[in-house]
This record gives sequence, structure tokens and C-alpha cells, in this order.
Amino acid sequence: MANSSTTHDSRAESTEGRGGDRLLERLAPHVADSVRKAGFWSAIVLPFLYVPLLATGLSTATETATFLALLGLNLAALYVGHAHGR
Repeated sequence: MANSSTTHDSRAESTEGRGGDRLLERLAPHVADSVRKAGFWSAIVLPFLYVPLLATGLSTATETATFLALLGLNLAALYVGHAHGR
């Protein structure tokens, strides 16, 4: 009996925590899956763009700003694409 209540509680918590997933479906229901897929794959590919920047060093303000912009874009892609494939 204790296991069934624990399972029920974990399911309730997981559906409550997915409110951001439903927001995309409310705002753009026709493209939600495509946006999630693009976010997921962008989150995988974007770190490869860090390599040339970090290999040459972040010696100028432009390189540092580019790195920070890529990092922010990667975080946004992680947030958007985290529900892909569930």
C-alpha cells in the first residue's frame, strides 16, 4: 500500500513540474514538437562552437561576448528541448 501512494505522489509532482511544457503547446500548438526537437538538437550541437573560441582564448571583448551569447543560447535550447522524446 505504501508503494502505491508513493507512486501516486511522484506522478503528481512530475505533472506539476511540467507546466512549462504545456506553455509551449498553448502558445504554438502546431509547432510545439518541432520547436522542442530543434531545441534538443541545438543544445547538443552548440557546445561544439565553444571549442574554437576557447582554443584561441577569450582575449577580446567581442570573443567574450560571443562566448557568453552562445552559452545563453545553449541554456535556452536546453530549457526548450528538455521535454523532447519523453
